[in-house]
Amino acid sequence: MDEPLPVNNLNDLVAQPTKWWRQWWRRQTPVHQDRFAMLAPLAAVLLFLAAIVSAFWYLRLEEMDREQEAVKRDVEYAQQRVRLRLLERQEQMMRIARDISNKEVDGEEFMGRAESMVLQYPELQALTWIDGRRRVKASYAAPSVPSAHVRSAGDVLRAGETESTYSLARDLQQPVYSQPAAGTEGTGLLQLHIPLTDQAKFGGVILGEYSIDGLLRFGVPADVSSKYAVALLDGKNRVLAGSSVPPRNPATQLLPWAAQQNEYEVPVSPVGNGLIIRAQAYRTSLGVIGSGLFWLVGALSVMTAWMLIGNWRHTRRRMQAQQALVAETNFRRAMENSMLTGMRALDMQGRITYVNAAFCQMTGWSEAELVGRTPPFPYWPDADREQLAARLDDELQGRTTPGGFQVRVKRKDGSVFDARLYVSPLVDAKGHQTGWMTSMTDITEPNRIREQLSASYERFTTVLEALDASVSVAPLGSEELLFANKLYRLWFGVQTGGHLQMVAQAGVPEHPRTDESADEVDSFVGLPTGALTAAQSENAEIFVPELGKWLEVRSRYLNWVDGRLAQMVIATDITPRRHAEEQSSAQAERAQSASRLITMGEMASSVAHELNQPLTAINNYCNGMVSRIKGKQINEDDLLAALEKTAKQAQRAGQIIQRIRSFVKRSEPNRTLSDVTTMVGEAVELAEIELRRRNVRLSHYVAARLPKLMVDPILIEQVLVNLLKNAAESIEHAQRPVSRRSVELRVIPKHVDNQGVVEFSVLDSGAGLAPEVMDRLYEAFFSTKVEGMGIGLNLCRTIVESHQGRMQAENIYNGTDVAGCRFSFWIPVSGATNSIANKDAGVTA
Repeated sequence: MDEPLPVNNLNDLVAQPTKWWRQWWRRQTPVHQDRFAMLAPLAAVLLFLAAIVSAFWYLRLEEMDREQEAVKRDVEYAQQRVRLRLLERQEQMMRIARDISNKEVDGEEFMGRAESMVLQYPELQALTWIDGRRRVKASYAAPSVPSAHVRSAGDVLRAGETESTYSLARDLQQPVYSQPAAGTEGTGLLQLHIPLTDQAKFGGVILGEYSIDGLLRFGVPADVSSKYAVALLDGKNRVLAGSSVPPRNPATQLLPWAAQQNEYEVPVSPVGNGLIIRAQAYRTSLGVIGSGLFWLVGALSVMTAWMLIGNWRHTRRRMQAQQALVAETNFRRAMENSMLTGMRALDMQGRITYVNAAFCQMTGWSEAELVGRTPPFPYWPDADREQLAARLDDELQGRTTPGGFQVRVKRKDGSVFDARLYVSPLVDAKGHQTGWMTSMTDITEPNRIREQLSASYERFTTVLEALDASVSVAPLGSEELLFANKLYRLWFGVQTGGHLQMVAQAGVPEHPRTDESADEVDSFVGLPTGALTAAQSENAEIFVPELGKWLEVRSRYLNWVDGRLAQMVIATDITPRRHAEEQSSAQAERAQSASRLITMGEMASSVAHELNQPLTAINNYCNGMVSRIKGKQINEDDLLAALEKTAKQAQRAGQIIQRIRSFVKRSEPNRTLSDVTTMVGEAVELAEIELRRRNVRLSHYVAARLPKLMVDPILIEQVLVNLLKNAAESIEHAQRPVSRRSVELRVIPKHVDNQGVVEFSVLDSGAGLAPEVMDRLYEAFFSTKVEGMGIGLNLCRTIVESHQGRMQAENIYNGTDVAGCRFSFWIPVSGATNSIANKDAGVTA
């Protein structure tokens, strides 16, 4: 047996939790102690209310379980009563069926026994004898059955639920109950089909029809009907007979169990799931409204909790205000100690009442050495005391400068620095002025930076003044000139007219602002200025008649120092360069003419042979006509025919001479929209003269619907003639047989670098180009021909590149053997002349 613990040990066990609780409570901060002191009573009230609610809930659930068990017990008892009543009637009808099958009962006796049963049992509405051919042999119905539902002898069983149940009883040879359904022929009736046998064959059925309402009234015990709302349902839960308790609205119930309906249902055998008996308990409890104890406890608990919450919120607001005050004080103190601006407070007599840490750090004097001092203050330089005393007097009289004023301040070590002081009245909580608050900022470094910026600006201005280019800056939408260097002032003076004139001629912006549109909205309003200032500068070359100079104008947008969007224009005198370009253009033009003359000189024998044919024909026609006229052997028609042939040959010779003259004459460059087919045709007619002399076949292909090109047609024809002539010479030099002496010219559209171009290509069957020749192919004065000058291909490439095109050459291989050469060049379809529209001709050769 265990010995009892001593009294001292029991006291120790009791004292340990108390000691632990005291230690824990002392470790808490006062804020946490106040919070626990307020929350503990509130938690106790809430727990008490929760306990009352839980107990009430438990008791209510127990009561609900007992009521549910009572309903279940009563419903099962009623179901047994209805079942026994149905089985008794079924047994009686089965005896009648057995007697009929044994030929012991005829139709008259059946009527008597049926009448006896119907009158004895009110739920039985009708009893009918139906033979195997679905004909009614005998039937008796209660007087309450409507005449429309009464069956007479000789009637045929109607289609529907009765016929289907009849067939089922015939097939199963067992009693079969129908499935009552609302809205059908048997509404409110329950049918029982008992099969008849005639010498082991199906001989019909005994049809008994029950009133469902009668089954409910006479089958369910009276005590059950008085306590519950009893109803008979079909398989789809539709009410066939009886009453139901209307459902309760959950939204109007305050307790979770109030909306639950106490009911129970069970199928009625032997009918099965087609007939269900349901009982719903009437509401007997008073609910939450009648639970006075619950309301009393709940109201007292809510009131207590509300008072505790109100007290806790009030205390919490006071604590929050106290914490906010402490935080604000700490914040202001930390801000004053961390800021670089010195703060000094003076009373109305000029005595220092407060200085912050930054002020002490600036001057080198401690707070104890400054607070309480009167003028002159120790940080005043000796040389500035009179000036600072006057300033202090103005400050005490309220004559302060809104923008502050600059003074010199002496540190404790004797060094001096520049400072700016700002003065404002010091007002207390009642709105009365108690002194002046002065903030002091060390501006020694800003002054040094300002001096450096001033020197830097002076150097920058000196550089801009010495530039050999005009520089001007003007804001958009204004005629103000923000900056102009020396050369701009020399050219245009100090007005913005020159700036606007250069911008307008250069085309930036497209619609410059004028005096008439001074009140209009700027065309750049609303646009992001960042994208404008980050854009690349725009260049243009213009001629200024007032100066007689060509200027290269470069403009870009920038943000001026005051934030306005401005435009800077830099103009450089390019008149000497333009003169040099014009001279180069003239020389290039002369080189083109000389090249065409050389080409015609090289083709002189071919041209003479080409002209000799029409001239010989003209001579023969003329001599023949003279001889026949002298001999008077020609009539008028023959003479006219001969003259027409002579004129045709003369026209042919004139066309050859005119084409050669147009090709070699010197003219100014003229770029127009030219038809590709026409240019190729003119070049082919000129080149065929040389190719026929060298016994070279020429075939050409021009793609259909080619766009027109902005080119100089004479220069493009010169390139084509030169390439075709070189191709013929290459074939002759290679000594190809007649079957392989051919040149092909192809003109097709292509896409190069995402732009549409027209490609011209010349393919020959010559010996190709050697690698050393390929490297120097376009070099000036380099030629593989003995009599060549070496300027043909160089000029061809220059002409093509002046039209923004490219030219290339490559060998054609047949396996490892060179089978010829291919020269090609392309001209862009659109935009080929945009970049050269502002130039006269440039290097157009």
